[in-house]
Amino acid sequence: MPSAPLNVPVEGTVAHRPEGPLLRLSRRLDGHDTFLTGSLDIADQSVPVRILTLDDVTVLRPTSGFRTPADGEHWHGRLHLPHGLRPRSVPPDLNSVADQEGRSLDALDGAELRYVLTFLSEATTPDIRRVRIEAVVSALPAAAGRNQ
Repeated sequence: MPSAPLNVPVEGTVAHRPEGPLLRLSRRLDGHDTFLTGSLDIADQSVPVRILTLDDVTVLRPTSGFRTPADGEHWHGRLHLPHGLRPRSVPPDLNSVADQEGRSLDALDGAELRYVLTFLSEATTPDIRRVRIEAVVSALPAAAGRNQ
């Protein structure tokens, strides 16, 4: 991951919840570390936020109080990410097993690839990673020109 911080222009709407305000981005924050923290410059304030990116949406949850816009109100600001980009490439071990088995990783869409990369990165031992790779590869379709 790059060590240089990233500064991303963002915008969205506010949703107030009992546990506090959520700042929903109008576009999913793609390719960045999630479930981490950053800071948001919004309305002349710098607000520490927790970044929650799910399959279809990114939500920023302020970790300290600030002057929150009204529920449903549109906002814009600049998100500062100290932790950089997430790797998006297929790891060599997964690619190798898929090639050996004649399976196509191209069948994975963006959300599925994110899920697979997270699933593999959370393996706590080499044996667990190997089994997870086998599970992923077994679910892939045959590569073009290969009958399985």
